[in-house]
Order: sequence, then C-alpha cells, then structure tokens
Amino acid sequence: MNSYFDAHKECVKYSYKSFKTPFKISKSIFLLESMLEYCLLALIIAIAWFWIDTISKRELAIQLGKNLSQQLSLQFLDETVACEKITLKRNEEGQVAILRCYEFMVSSSTNDRIKCNLFLLGKDLHNWHIPPYIDTDS
Repeated sequence: MNSYFDAHKECVKYSYKSFKTPFKISKSIFLLESMLEYCLLALIIAIAWFWIDTISKRELAIQLGKNLSQQLSLQFLDETVACEKITLKRNEEGQVAILRCYEFMVSSSTNDRIKCNLFLLGKDLHNWHIPPYIDTDS
C-alpha cells in the first residue's frame, strides 16, 4: 500500500511540474500581448496627435501666407497651400522641433501664379520665400 501512495505522489509531482511550466509561458505571453496592445494604443494616439497638430499648423500657414501677400500687395490663393516637407530641427533654445515647409501660390495680376514657400519651426515662422515678380498694377 505504501508503494501506491509513493507512486501517486510521484505522479502528482510530475503533473504539477508539467502544469506549472505552461502556466508561466502563458502568463508571459499574456503580458507580452498586453504590452503590445499598450504600444499599439500609444502609436495610435501619437499618430492622431500629429495629424491634429499638422492641421492646425496648416491653418497657421494660411494666415501667415495671407499676411505676407497683403504686405507685398499680392493676391493670396487659398486652396494652394500644401505641406511640402517635414523634418526635425533644433530651435533657438536647442530643443528639437518639427520644421514644416509649406508651399503656396500668390498672384500679382489675374493671369500669373508665383510659387512661394513658408517655413514653420514648431508654431513660429522660421523663414519665408517669395521670388521677385513684376508689379503690373503700377
């Protein structure tokens, strides 16, 4: 009778050990899956933030383009504003910020278009370029 209990103990030990190992593996897989879900959620939030930030910077570029064209007596063409390039650059304080290059069109008369550029570093106007043109109104 003693041997039956010994055999039963060995069987229980073996089955317990074999049960414990898959539990550890499934627990680590569960942790890995939840970690991947958090990373995916963080990535989706970052993409949504970048998209909303880009839309607001485009509106800022439209306003700045209108102001520049008014100062130079040019007609600003609203629907021509497009983000041409996005890079990272350091600002005056040494912090990394997003540099966006916007391209837009202006007109000095009714039948010409002048291609211009506007550079936003973060939310500040970094640089702008309007090529020379012939003022036909004078």
